[in-house]
Amino acid sequence: KKKKRKEFPRINDLLAEQVTEKKRMEKQKSLESQQAKIPLETRDLHVALDCEMVGTGIDGKNSALARVSLIGWEGPTTQVLLDTFVKVPERITDFRTWVSGVRAKNINADTAMELHACRNMVGKLLKGKILIGHSLSNDLKALMLDHPRKDVRDTARYGPYMRARTVGGRLQSRKLKDLAEEMLGLKIQQVGKSHSSIDDAGAAMELYKVVREDWEKELAFKLGKKAGKSRKPV
Repeated sequence: KKKKRKEFPRINDLLAEQVTEKKRMEKQKSLESQQAKIPLETRDLHVALDCEMVGTGIDGKNSALARVSLIGWEGPTTQVLLDTFVKVPERITDFRTWVSGVRAKNINADTAMELHACRNMVGKLLKGKILIGHSLSNDLKALMLDHPRKDVRDTARYGPYMRARTVGGRLQSRKLKDLAEEMLGLKIQQVGKSHSSIDDAGAAMELYKVVREDWEKELAFKLGKKAGKSRKPV
């Protein structure tokens, strides 16, 4: 049998990757320069949320809150507002550890918060804030909380971050993992590793920062248009 030839990266592919990475780094530096000009009080208005769930009920099909992470504008390395495991009042039938990273010892620990106490704390931290995250409806449902729609920035629902379905042309959400790698060069939720709600919240925050100016302009235009329609003719 002939030995299979070992394949090496092509020079052109390597050069193309270097050019892509250089452009990304230049874009990142430009973005950081722009963000440095944003007033501190404006930055402090932004909070990113991500939760991890475990399974309850038959076959663990129902989801229950097991971990909550909240970070500020500066990101997970310097501004973690809350990161806690949550005691689950129901019987857990699937810890989903391979995805959630949650184990029995985490939610049984003395440091794990009671659900109602966690919900109250998150509610206070979110009050008056712009809430950022990916598929936030799932997190808010698990927390049994609402947030003003005008103050929600969901990267799973932002048009330019979505893709058209092959049939019908309607937009559908993309995975946070794919967006983080494509837009930020950031690898999260890697195969064989559990998800981290801290990392996921950080990725959502960074994705928001990349498009913040355009996103806010679009929202301001929509709100202005809506306000104009609601005005009664004199």
